[in-house]
Amino acid sequence: MDTRAIRAALQERMAILDAELGELTAVPRDPMAAVGFGKRIGDGTTEAVERLTKVGAAEQLASMRADVARALEKLDDGTYGLCDLCGRLIPEERLEARPASVRCVRCAARH
Repeated sequence: MDTRAIRAALQERMAILDAELGELTAVPRDPMAAVGFGKRIGDGTTEAVERLTKVGAAEQLASMRADVARALEKLDDGTYGLCDLCGRLIPEERLEARPASVRCVRCAARH
């Protein structure tokens, strides 16, 4: 297992997630623009749905970022490749497909 390549891939993924989170959570230039709901009845609903969608996407990105950060911690402390919940080895195929995996398939499915 090439830990330098894994670390580089995880750091690159972290930078991408940080950029995406930054875009989703950026405050609009005009603070009042975020409050406007438009002149027609459907405009408010559309904007509310867009906001909920952004919140959901931001939560998902934050969760993914947390997994990447945890995987980097595990590289530092020498536990990368061990499941956080059960302590078993995470199959190398899983780590190749998802380097940020911190749980084995069984524990990830239950979580």
